[in-house]
Amino acid sequence: MNMQTGMKLSVAETALCEAYDHAIGELPGNGDVLAARDTLISDFKAAGLPTRRVEAWHYTDLKALLRTVPAFDSAASAAKVTPLVEGSAVLSVVNGTADARARVAGVTVRTFADALADGTAADGLAARDSDDTIGRINGAFVRDGFVLDLPDGTELEAPLELQTIQNAGQTHTRFPATFGAGTKATVIERHLAAGDNAGLVTTVSDITLADGAEITWIIFQAQGGADTHLGQIRIALGTDAKLRLYVINAGGKLVRQEIHVVVSGEGSDLNLRGINLLGGETHNDVTFTVGHDVPNTTSSEVIRNVIFDRAHGVFQGQIRVAPDAQKTDAKMSCNTLLLSDDADFSAKPELEIFADDVQCGHGATVIDIDHTQLFYLMARGIPENKARAMLVNAFVAEIVEELEDEPLVEALEEVIAGWLEKHA
Repeated sequence: MNMQTGMKLSVAETALCEAYDHAIGELPGNGDVLAARDTLISDFKAAGLPTRRVEAWHYTDLKALLRTVPAFDSAASAAKVTPLVEGSAVLSVVNGTADARARVAGVTVRTFADALADGTAADGLAARDSDDTIGRINGAFVRDGFVLDLPDGTELEAPLELQTIQNAGQTHTRFPATFGAGTKATVIERHLAAGDNAGLVTTVSDITLADGAEITWIIFQAQGGADTHLGQIRIALGTDAKLRLYVINAGGKLVRQEIHVVVSGEGSDLNLRGINLLGGETHNDVTFTVGHDVPNTTSSEVIRNVIFDRAHGVFQGQIRVAPDAQKTDAKMSCNTLLLSDDADFSAKPELEIFADDVQCGHGATVIDIDHTQLFYLMARGIPENKARAMLVNAFVAEIVEELEDEPLVEALEEVIAGWLEKHA
């Protein structure tokens, strides 16, 4: 069993439990929501933060890594920022409070605080399984976010950017999004810090794609150097649905990004692309699961990691193929540039196949920069740090270029290049 019973609560666990006791009177929600919150915090008290003994958290000992938790800070100030791509529609959550006045043409938008208040959010406030620490913490404390509903046939010409901006304290948000049949859209889920003060951020996105929907969803996380970011995205794919999911991590002190996909419609296709840029003493964990439950579905996952300094990276990826999911085509790869003797990376790709007519594979590599190529550039007068940045940029650029959206590609390339200039 993964339950950690009879153990003394750590400083961080005690702080979270006490924070809930202090905040419960002002957290939004009706009776059903309150009951769901109480269940989640009770389960959290019983299980505590996960340690290496919990298999899903084996490489991220959260009990040891999360030593302190900042208190809620109602006085912290922040403001929404210019969107990543010019012309994008913006829905912002600043220090945990959503902009209730925001509207997007063609999209039904309401704040998650309203969904908590009327109880419609209650059913979603439940842990996925016994190891769902992020779901428990977020569900117990969530205050706001946005609920999105795109009617059948909707096509958004410009990207929709969901901004979560925090400055110190704690921020807990949710983004349930339903994409109707035949919808087409690009959504950028962007997480930023407005200051240098340590913060705790949790976020959960629940995405449902109906039949024939074609969606690009980009998670861009650039928290501050002292922040803890615990993110989770839950995805359900309908018949012939197509999802391009990009996860880009370029910040944070302690980061765990979970991706859980259920492929329940024939003909559906998932493309996951990840870029993790890690420097300093960052601990970054990307944990991914995809369940192919029906025949004739495809998925492709490519993760690229760049590790500097004393950073520690983790990738756990699991492809599960159900007995009835014949003709599944699923491939996963994790490629890492390890650029420091003090850095390390742990990769755990898995296949769990119960069907007999499938094409599935996985692989992982860890390498250093090709020093012949580095010498070639330096011999032509390029300084070493710039030459290294050019080679690293080439390693991740082909992932970004798959988007085929020129303004979006340019924006992401600029952000990545800026990060590499500071760390290479």
